[in-house]
Amino acid sequence: MQYRRFGRTELQIPVFSCGGMRYQHKWQDVPAWQIPQENQRNLEATIRRAFEVGINHVETARGYGTSEMQLGSILPKLPREQLIVQTKVGPKPDPREFRRQFNQSLAFLKLDYVDLLGIHGINNAETLHNSIRPGGCLDEARKLQEQGKVRFVGFSTHGSTETIVKTIETGEFDYVNLHWYYINQFNWPAIEAARSQDMGVFIISPSDKGGKLYDPPQKLVELCQPLSPMVFNDLFCLSHSQVHTLSLGAARPTDFDEHLKVLPLLDRADEILPPILERLEREAIAILGEDWYKTWHVGLPSPEETPDGVNIKVILWLRNLALAYNMIDYAKMRYNLLGNGGHWFPGNKAQKVKQLDLRSCLVNSPHADKIPNLLLDADRLLGGEVVKRLSQT
Repeated sequence: MQYRRFGRTELQIPVFSCGGMRYQHKWQDVPAWQIPQENQRNLEATIRRAFEVGINHVETARGYGTSEMQLGSILPKLPREQLIVQTKVGPKPDPREFRRQFNQSLAFLKLDYVDLLGIHGINNAETLHNSIRPGGCLDEARKLQEQGKVRFVGFSTHGSTETIVKTIETGEFDYVNLHWYYINQFNWPAIEAARSQDMGVFIISPSDKGGKLYDPPQKLVELCQPLSPMVFNDLFCLSHSQVHTLSLGAARPTDFDEHLKVLPLLDRADEILPPILERLEREAIAILGEDWYKTWHVGLPSPEETPDGVNIKVILWLRNLALAYNMIDYAKMRYNLLGNGGHWFPGNKAQKVKQLDLRSCLVNSPHADKIPNLLLDADRLLGGEVVKRLSQT
């Protein structure tokens, strides 16, 4: 395993972390006796496998159902001084509820302290306010630090780049969990902002949110040769020194195997990546056209600035992926979260675009004339049944 300095925490963190949202029994709390023995054995085998290969950072959350409770049966058996444990608690209007949920997390984990506590889901102005206002959740986290229950405080986010940068620039957080990978590089300014604050940078779900890379379309497989799409994406992310760790949401012990193939390649990223990057770009330009490929995102409004809250940027991005790389399943899954994801995945789908006047909100886009039809095309291509976030299932 290779390790990187996790910003000002000074922790040496493995370049892969063991995310805790795939191996648990349920997304809701249930009594311990309801957890099947087979599921618990699989979880414990997964953690032991992670530890064997040097992945000593385990990341979970109060919102991950039985994950914390199940981890509480295995983490206390491992050498505590070698573990880096992170849990996350969502920001609440009442900070007493934030504290109560953290105390529940610690009790389930059966630990005296966690190394990293993330305020889970600073996604918009409201959740940022609930976190950093005087007497808010961040103040509660500071009290937990004083009591020795928390070493470092960070935040996780699915929010806009603007919201993430604003949160980082408060200077209050030691690290950030955010989305960034080859197919979605919008948050690079946030990573740069985190570096300027010497914060740790943790990438959320590069294999799932990064394109369902455990089940990639054949076209993407061919474009990423000689690497698998999963190894390519890992290498792309880790070739940037500003990125410290990628979260692997393992569901079973063998889920680490493909990722481990990237370790001997890290020193050769400058040699291995350019031909693949060129091939991916060339294909996207061939399918989408060079002007669109390079400028499609310019001047697009946020959902709040768009009639009916249509998330134009996300919809066009998903259409691009579906057409250029045949990432239809991924694009459908993400598209059908729109309208059902709250502040975790804001905005609506495009099925009402025919009835909307988008001219004023697209005034800064060089493609204003054609975007309404492209949105309708995306809805025909990707529309389907509503998809729920995992925590809602």
